Amino acid sequence: MIEQATVLSRQRNIAGTPEYLRRQGFLKLLEIKDSDIRILTIEQCRDAADKGLHAGGAFSATIPLVALFYGGFLNLDVEDPTRVGQDTFVLSKGHAVAALASIYAELGYFDRSVLKGSRSYDSILNGHPGPVLPGIQIATGPMGQGMPVAQGFAIAGRGSPRFDSYAMTGDGELQEGTIWEAVMFAGQKRLDNLCVLVDQNNGQLDIANRMVFPTPRLESVFESFDWQVFSVDATQYNGVLAALDQFRYGARNGKPTAIVCHSSKGYGACSDALNKHKVALGKDIIEQELLLQHRRREARVEDFAAFFRAVDPATREQLTGMAESMHLRVAKDSSAGFGMRQVIGPVLTRRAAPRRKNIEYDPAVLPLVDAAKDYAASDIVTAAMKVFARDSAVVSIDADLGTTSGLEAGVAYVDQLRALNTGVAEANMMNIGEAFAALGRNTWVSTFCPFFNWQVLRRIAVGHQERLESIADPKSWLSDGHGLDLTFLATGPDFETRTNGATHMGNDDITIFDGVAHLRIVNVSCPRQLLSLMKWIMAGNRGMLYVRVMRAPSPVLYGDDFEFEFGRSWVLRSSPEDKVVIVSSGRGAHEALAASKECAARGLAVGVIDMPSVDESCLLRLCDSGKLVVFAEQNNGYLWQNAIRTAARHGKHFDRILTLNALTPDGQAQYIHSGTYEQLLDAFSLSPAKLAARLIDHMKAETVQ
Repeated sequence: MIEQATVLSRQRNIAGTPEYLRRQGFLKLLEIKDSDIRILTIEQCRDAADKGLHAGGAFSATIPLVALFYGGFLNLDVEDPTRVGQDTFVLSKGHAVAALASIYAELGYFDRSVLKGSRSYDSILNGHPGPVLPGIQIATGPMGQGMPVAQGFAIAGRGSPRFDSYAMTGDGELQEGTIWEAVMFAGQKRLDNLCVLVDQNNGQLDIANRMVFPTPRLESVFESFDWQVFSVDATQYNGVLAALDQFRYGARNGKPTAIVCHSSKGYGACSDALNKHKVALGKDIIEQELLLQHRRREARVEDFAAFFRAVDPATREQLTGMAESMHLRVAKDSSAGFGMRQVIGPVLTRRAAPRRKNIEYDPAVLPLVDAAKDYAASDIVTAAMKVFARDSAVVSIDADLGTTSGLEAGVAYVDQLRALNTGVAEANMMNIGEAFAALGRNTWVSTFCPFFNWQVLRRIAVGHQERLESIADPKSWLSDGHGLDLTFLATGPDFETRTNGATHMGNDDITIFDGVAHLRIVNVSCPRQLLSLMKWIMAGNRGMLYVRVMRAPSPVLYGDDFEFEFGRSWVLRSSPEDKVVIVSSGRGAHEALAASKECAARGLAVGVIDMPSVDESCLLRLCDSGKLVVFAEQNNGYLWQNAIRTAARHGKHFDRILTLNALTPDGQAQYIHSGTYEQLLDAFSLSPAKLAARLIDHMKAETVQ
């Protein structure tokens, strides 16, 4: 089909020539295919759990989608959608999923039965697309995040093997700022293997026939960011095909391509009931729409039949081949007359082979950590990445804080093309990171703790969960190793930001992100712990990690034999005489050790536990220990809130507990003013001296009681 479309689009279409006739026949076949996809889409509404359909956007997107998937432009491996090197497509305007699902069922990504019962809890066909559906790489909705991920695919596609990246977005979605972060970056990176189809249907959820606010001329806006732009009438196929042909087969000029497809919500529907953003149709209107759509298809088949009979035998054979490539079967000699049967499937997508995710490196050349020295986390990250990044699967993306994370210097030392910096565009950074992780890379993204975008993080987590669900289902399309290996390296946690200002303080991120499913949180306390953690991550299949690292240099707490394990804590100081145990993490572990030493000098034995990630077994032991358990944290009480939840889940409670954290005295969240580290410790009673005094006073009060 790719070869046929190329020939058709490149030949001069002089009326009456074989090339012209084939072109006309090709367009007529696309019209028939257009009817097939619309009928399948309406049938989904009839069979959906809520009889619902995002009809307006699905119907306006049908012509661009049919042109793209049946016009011969995509290099896809339907049998193995995970094979790197094939073109990628992201439906950024996820509300059009019904139209895309119709196409994917026909192409053989999954069985037609998937189209029935959509939107129900038991169905893998949801109201938005995601990796639980075979062939879909990421989860998307209407939030302007799919197009930036497609941009990430395009960046990967500039390497070897090369491939093109396509996305479809909508003019409503273009109101999201995330889109424009990607538009700016793609133009700057000269991603001429990126093609974005903009479904400008001039409507959105609240107002179906116009935008909530006037939209500037999109063509001019994209051009201003150095994009190649085509403006096409998306109520017919000619313009869309010509623009796609220029992108796919024309000379590349260093510019990403935007095809602005002018249409209207619900275009192609017979009833105006489908012109709204989302509809729930009654049986009568659904049956009426299906009847009229079938009649339209019959008329298109009759038109093609008359055309088919009038052309020469050679052209007929070529048109028959084109029809078959579009999942249409021509019955030329049927006793019932000319027929054009739709062919759905068969299912071609197979379970993907497991992915090897471990990063290969020489442990002997990893940096040595001298226990007598202090190290900044960024120095450890840079030195280690100079080793790990020798494996081409390692990728890093910073957001104008590469000097803080150490990632860019380490990865760029090996390959600067794999050390990206998006500037002050954290959402774009995270979406690009997801793209590389979806392709199987070990990906690291980094910024200050408060700068990570919760909206993006949550959507990535949704897609990761759907990947895990597919992996767990032996009948689905993904297998071991196809989850995301994506590390969010969070700098400036707790009091580490110090004098930069309240907006930069990372005291609440850890408690907020604790509610993001599948996100593994680690609060690093030691340079050697960080190096061991990085080695653990490089083993692969670690999922989504939120790793908080100290900014200023810190002493070494652990010996050469330290090995990180997620969900485990380490005892830094203990004795049989301990009456109190301090639990902390990050730099708080160092302050806890110093406080323990002060307490010992005053006759109180205090143990110290470093808990970089939640250790439920340890928390339950502490709950049963009878000792005073002190959670001393330079944040809003991440370990403390997990301790309470863990105990409650097991029917227990802490009889003796003391919390010192960044919450107000009455337990309310607050933001922290800037100050020196020492000032902040003193203000929140977390300095060794104040912490020790608090423990001694508390124990005295208990004795009096």
